[in-house]
Amino acid sequence: MIGSRTIFATLSLVLAAGLAAQTERGPVDIVRETTNELFSLVDENREMYENDIQALRDDIRPILLDEVDTLYSGRLVLGRSSRGMEREKIEEFSDALSELLIRRYADGLLDFQTRDQVEIRPLAGDNTERMTRVKTRVQMNNGEEAPVDYVFRKTDKSWKIFDVIVEGISYVTTFRNQIGEQIRQEGFDATLEKLKQGEVEIEVDDK
Repeated sequence: MIGSRTIFATLSLVLAAGLAAQTERGPVDIVRETTNELFSLVDENREMYENDIQALRDDIRPILLDEVDTLYSGRLVLGRSSRGMEREKIEEFSDALSELLIRRYADGLLDFQTRDQVEIRPLAGDNTERMTRVKTRVQMNNGEEAPVDYVFRKTDKSWKIFDVIVEGISYVTTFRNQIGEQIRQEGFDATLEKLKQGEVEIEVDDK
């Protein structure tokens, strides 16, 4: 016969699981909360960041990297080049790639004057745990509107971003094409060293 303590413990676990499911941060929540956090950070320190862009990069790094599946993105960018490669090398490449993304993000963040310039839209279309796309629309200072979408996947721990699509251009695809070509020409180690030194520039063609 099941005792009252066992029943109580079981009910507690069920309730806790239900509460966790209800409070889990979904992709839209992550984009909204991260956007608000970044804008609040810039609003409070804009003058300092305008004079010290490295300080901005340092401050946004933990905020962004906590939401990005850097290793998965790194593997996608490397593509076939990652076959048979040691995990440590892939991690080193992924970290260097993340720094490139942070530099690009920080350099553009100061161009925005208010969080109202970013519209985060509800989920639409076919989304799965392997790939869910959160669409946003960014109001530029010249009045034009640009689509910026964040692509998520569900990991064992939480939802993580693994790609950003700006005006229809995937950063993963762009990086894979350009860095892949450089790896073929110069080799992985030489390309990695240049990436770590900030000597790799990724060109994103305008559509």
